[in-house]
Amino acid sequence: MHFAERLIEKVRAVGNPVLVGIDPRLESLPESLRKGREATRKVAAEIFREFGRGVIDVVADKVAAVKFQAAFYEQFGPEGMEALRDSLEYAQNRGLITIFDGKRNDIGSTAEAYARAYLGKVDVGGGWERIWRADAITVNPYLGSDGINPFVQVARAEENGIFALVRTSNASAGEFQDLIADGKSIDRHVAARLAEWSSADRGPSGYGLLGAVVGATYPEQLAEFRDALPGVWFLVPGYGAQGGSAEDVAGAFDEDGLGAIVNNSRGVTLAFNRADLRGRFGEDWQRAIDAALDEMIADLAANTRAGRLRPGV
Repeated sequence: MHFAERLIEKVRAVGNPVLVGIDPRLESLPESLRKGREATRKVAAEIFREFGRGVIDVVADKVAAVKFQAAFYEQFGPEGMEALRDSLEYAQNRGLITIFDGKRNDIGSTAEAYARAYLGKVDVGGGWERIWRADAITVNPYLGSDGINPFVQVARAEENGIFALVRTSNASAGEFQDLIADGKSIDRHVAARLAEWSSADRGPSGYGLLGAVVGATYPEQLAEFRDALPGVWFLVPGYGAQGGSAEDVAGAFDEDGLGAIVNNSRGVTLAFNRADLRGRFGEDWQRAIDAALDEMIADLAANTRAGRLRPGV
């Protein structure tokens, strides 16, 4: 099934647009997973596996997708990357759409190699194997079409998806993205090219396999990009710990409450560190994650058009 149609089907099935980001910061993970264990890369990787599975077990029946931030795994070397690979597979086996958040890019054959590694198949001794098996990947579009086309070609062949950076959620985003060239800002130029790149790969819903990363911390621009990019799914970071609210992300959705998945990483997966949830659930970190997830789902339903996704609405 076309990636956008798969995403729509899952979002409608769960009735919300929440994307749970799994960013395992070792020092912030539950004490029960870390206590009494030797400080080695192998042990860290195993803790990441246990934590990832625990998070996935909580969220699998409540959200459409999870996003893995590769950097937190990569810093622990090969062991960390093996934990990421295992976690991706575990999430898929639980029926979740998986996003590899590595913001990869290059040009030509190198971009194709990245695309085949994460979205497609690699020739291993004459047999084509899927290695990472992600359903989608984040990419940096600032190398232009030479760096995007290989990803689109592989994603098209494998019915997977791409989310290209358009407007990021970090505080210094405007240092380059707000610069004016030929009468409009750089991020508007990127959006215009993204609209061109995505037009050839639309599914029956009108949405394409090429999506956009547009941050919640710039709500006015978010709404403007929604108008400028019909048929483009948004991955919206910045909700929760980065300061974005439900009201800030409201402009990302179309009239049916579709068109955007809203990421929350620390605010959900590290919710057991919140004093109020620790008071309610003690060391039961999975129940704290579940409670925080329910809060976010309810918040988006009450304050955005995503409420139209709920059964009976």
